[in-house]
Amino acid sequence: MKVKLSPIAAAVTMTLLSVTLAAQAQQAETKPAAKQDSTQLEQVVVTGIRSARESSINAKRNGEGIMEVITAEDVGKMPDKNVADSLQRLPGVNTITAGGNEGGFGENDRVSMRGTPPSLTNTLINGHVVGTGDWFILNQAASGRSVSYSLLPSQMIDRVEVSKTSRADTVEGGVAGSVDIKTRSPLNAKKQFEALASIGGVYSTLSEKYDPQLSAAINWKNEAKTIGVMAQVFSEKRTIRRDGQEFFWHGSIDSLWGHNDLAIAAHPELKGQVMSLMTGAALFEQERKREGGLLTVQFRPTAGVDLELSGFTSKLKADNINRNFITTLHKPIVNSPSGVIPTGITAGGGNISAITIPAATTCDAGATCAPSATDTIYRPGASSESQYLNFDGKFKISDAFSVSTKLGTTTGKGLTPKDIGMEIWAQPASVDYKSSGSGNPVVVKVANSGKWTVGPDGDAGLVQLDPWGSNTTSKDTEHYGQADGMLNLGEGMFERLKFGARYTEHTRELTQYGLNTAAAGRVPGTLPWGGQLYPSNYGSGLGLPSIDYAQMDKGTLAAWSAKYQTPGALLNDSYYKVKEPVSAAYVMTDMVFGNVTANMGLRAVHSKTDVTRNLLQADKTTYAASTVSNTNTEYLPSASVRADLGRDIVLRSSLARTMSRPDFGQLGSLSLDNLTHTGTGGNPNLKPILSNNFDVGAEWYFAPKAMVSAALFHMDLKSYVSLGTFKGTFLNTQTGKLEEYTLTAAKNTTASVNGIELNIDMPIGAGFGFNSNYTYADGKETSDGCKAEQAKGKDQACDMLGNSKNSFNIGGYYEAYGFNARVAYNRRSAFLNGLSRADAIYQDTSGTWMASLGYDFTPNLALTFDAKDINKPILKSYKYDGANNKQPQSFYDNGAQYYLTLRAKY
Repeated sequence: MKVKLSPIAAAVTMTLLSVTLAAQAQQAETKPAAKQDSTQLEQVVVTGIRSARESSINAKRNGEGIMEVITAEDVGKMPDKNVADSLQRLPGVNTITAGGNEGGFGENDRVSMRGTPPSLTNTLINGHVVGTGDWFILNQAASGRSVSYSLLPSQMIDRVEVSKTSRADTVEGGVAGSVDIKTRSPLNAKKQFEALASIGGVYSTLSEKYDPQLSAAINWKNEAKTIGVMAQVFSEKRTIRRDGQEFFWHGSIDSLWGHNDLAIAAHPELKGQVMSLMTGAALFEQERKREGGLLTVQFRPTAGVDLELSGFTSKLKADNINRNFITTLHKPIVNSPSGVIPTGITAGGGNISAITIPAATTCDAGATCAPSATDTIYRPGASSESQYLNFDGKFKISDAFSVSTKLGTTTGKGLTPKDIGMEIWAQPASVDYKSSGSGNPVVVKVANSGKWTVGPDGDAGLVQLDPWGSNTTSKDTEHYGQADGMLNLGEGMFERLKFGARYTEHTRELTQYGLNTAAAGRVPGTLPWGGQLYPSNYGSGLGLPSIDYAQMDKGTLAAWSAKYQTPGALLNDSYYKVKEPVSAAYVMTDMVFGNVTANMGLRAVHSKTDVTRNLLQADKTTYAASTVSNTNTEYLPSASVRADLGRDIVLRSSLARTMSRPDFGQLGSLSLDNLTHTGTGGNPNLKPILSNNFDVGAEWYFAPKAMVSAALFHMDLKSYVSLGTFKGTFLNTQTGKLEEYTLTAAKNTTASVNGIELNIDMPIGAGFGFNSNYTYADGKETSDGCKAEQAKGKDQACDMLGNSKNSFNIGGYYEAYGFNARVAYNRRSAFLNGLSRADAIYQDTSGTWMASLGYDFTPNLALTFDAKDINKPILKSYKYDGANNKQPQSFYDNGAQYYLTLRAKY
């Protein structure tokens, strides 16, 4: 295998090396400064925000590559409720508040680096992989490799190391970089016994609920400092409400079927004019409770031996219900034989901005002319969880040779034990539609939207119930073991030799079972309806007027399901299992040339992937298991140079080949949308994602607790995973029939990312300070296929998943006289966020403000007030049609969150 260094990269590396060697020679001739009288110096110990910034800056300075570091104290002075909240303020790091394009839920959930998808960032805890799960059913089916940070509370942090460059001893899995969450070790505690506790609450503005937030930790070690125990527990509840407007279908009336010719004959000016034919008023509610803990036992029986056993568990209980009052403007137009002729039309420029659809007086047999429906999905018992049990051993064999070992297992689970869905079509009614542009919500008023009555007395106009349901489990498991050796080589140019081997076996399995609905349960009168309405302030944050929307409560739906639904058979189309044994070995050396250090190494990785799916056979009635196996061996060389120019300037350069693997869902999953006959499917023959990465950076530490840095980066991805389409026949679980679907499936292609990171962190004086960073990342697919699509006029055809070109952070702090305060703003530009019904979905530019205010009554007692999403950001998503017109996909409002916390330590 050859890794070709581009002329630019080679030139920069050689220039850096020559400059630093010259600086070394110059520095060697400089006489050391006169030693100061220590009696004239006074030691100053600083704690709090400033000490946290100093610790992070020093860790970055002393790091072996381009990296960022967050300390526990730094997290504690911001409203960070999970690890991702803390990471979003770092240069080159982006977060999203959900695992896919389903919008967000007011908490950061996925982490990505340098304009790449989250699956290309490797998340570790103490150097090992962590199994993860998803509570949201679509993410359970998609089964990405990225970790759900909603399972990782900020209390577990000692420090977080974000590595943007790779070395041979780096666990493969991060093309763009890795995040290593370091937890506390009991014997590193300052005191023999320590105890910490926090009690507080959170107020969520949309749900208007107060919920408790509790955590505690104890740390003990014996006087001999040979045995230590640390235990942490946490219990955090938050009640979520999300107001949203969703757009399922944009189209023109002349593109419809049925009786649309009558409307077009009356109003030919409607031809080619587009509007939202299906608009949903989405109300999502969830009770989210995260509970778990971390237990660590450390033992140093003798000098040179350090043993540590740790166990972690976290479970997110996430019962949720989503109601969607959907206006279906096409139904009366296409299904009324007497014709529904629109009025009040304002159209032009390819869009309809106003129209009224009268109520239908007649309807085709077996069809509905209802212009609206309620779509309700209740998921009691939905949850996600993560656990690991890890053993670390460090053995100093001699002054020159040491060995470390790691052995453990980790599991993750996503569970939706009951996904109860119900779609109800109402009686005919008139509809008023108004749109003021693609960046604004659509106002759709249905005459009977808040007057639905369904019960034993019946409603002759309500003609259809469409129920469905499933039971879904996604399980993620990895067993791992590794051993590393380090040999100190003495005074020569080669300082250290490090080598090691690692073996893992990873399994991801998705199972889904249907729910059978009795025929009696499909009769409208069987579903009691109490006339419930959306909250009166629904949509106010989106700019929507007050509209009474009918809704179904979860108790009603649960009672109906218990009476009429029973467990069904395995959904063969959805089932898959991925088994992935991997072995790796590496060797690397550290070299020293005065004030220049270098690292060179090679990592070899051999993997086998077995993808098992149940495939429909030729008889179109039976399924049989089919396994596709692939093996792969990759060699990952790396080289890096670090030079210290004087006392304050550090230059770095790195060249490495990195790898990630395709998402499990990209290999084996199948997710179908029965309404639109679209979906996503897996490709078991995908190759690993490889990238040749080049980085060069400079850091200037111009004052205590102050620094300026810049880094240039380039990633050349040779086997990036993109998307293509195909057609297939699958079982429609709603109709029970085999039907044709258009699926989007993964494929290997090429891509590149080029960018720059700029960062400044400095105190100003009098207790004030600020930090700011900016990242530019230009990521594009580079395949001939996407370029051909661009040539046809599809400008977005080469956009790379997860790529925000511009990301910006700015923050300020104050700390003095027991008070501390911080404020921060985070912003990222629009990015491709995934697929929905085979459409590429973009999340629009968004920014959020957060703040923290605290007071230390004593060194052991503090009160903090935290505010998150103060500006109540609206998450806007959109798609493009064939002519590159921007069409809204969804608008979501999660409101703001306010936390009050009392912390005590002993």
